[in-house]
Amino acid sequence: MKYQIEHTNIFHYENFVDQSMNHIRLKPRTDECQRLLYYWTTITPASVTKEHTDLWGNNVETFFIPEKHHHLTVTTNATVSIQKSPLIHMIQYTDEMKEIFHSELFKGHYLAYLNETPYTFLYKSQIKDIVEAVGNPEDPVRFPIDLMAYIHQSVGYDTIATHVNTKAYESWPLKKGVCQDYAHVMLGVLRAQGIPARYVSGYLYVGESSALIGDAATHAWVEVMIPGIGWVGLDPTNNVEALENHIRIGTGRDYADVSPLQGVYRGGKHTLDVKVSVKLLQQ
Repeated sequence: MKYQIEHTNIFHYENFVDQSMNHIRLKPRTDECQRLLYYWTTITPASVTKEHTDLWGNNVETFFIPEKHHHLTVTTNATVSIQKSPLIHMIQYTDEMKEIFHSELFKGHYLAYLNETPYTFLYKSQIKDIVEAVGNPEDPVRFPIDLMAYIHQSVGYDTIATHVNTKAYESWPLKKGVCQDYAHVMLGVLRAQGIPARYVSGYLYVGESSALIGDAATHAWVEVMIPGIGWVGLDPTNNVEALENHIRIGTGRDYADVSPLQGVYRGGKHTLDVKVSVKLLQQ
């Protein structure tokens, strides 16, 4: 599958601002399942970006605008090729995998993805209720699949019920939210069960007749570390595996590690308009 992505962010400032320093994480990854074929960033007012790789392996572009401006537009264009096959539903939890999962080496290596964060925090009573409803927490292959389905069935997609700073313990009682909320709740439960899991940001190709949700802006889902297999993507917003329709940008402990745009400036308040277009070029 080959896709073309155009992502535009337009900041409108209530007053002129200056000395704007920004970091963007919008460059899709290249890995064993995904290949970045083309990428270009256009910034207005014009600025040159400097690129580095962060602690989590994400591509980060930094740019500085010293002059006064009323608007800031960041547009990225990318072409990505993806090859994935259904995986986790076909995996059986073997004795060898169990030995790896319970080893100190495994836990130590993925410790960053076992700790709760402010975004993924859930009360113990919330975790207990969820685990009891899902069942079978001792199987780190089957449990994430069942948990994904339970969260999908329990939470309604609602773009105004939560905001970018909403935490898992806040969104779960609402039973409403967006992809970020689905992912944070799922991460909180998985990590409480000792299952390494990480937050993924990216794009979702919906297509003309698809029932998938989450293509209006960047999408979010979860990757689970399966012993002896590797990272496997699960999308609780849509109750599907993250396969050919999911284009990965970045991974981290939660949204804070992969926020698409972060910056500081001197001036007043702002509003943000976001437009994302994902087109299928080749199957």
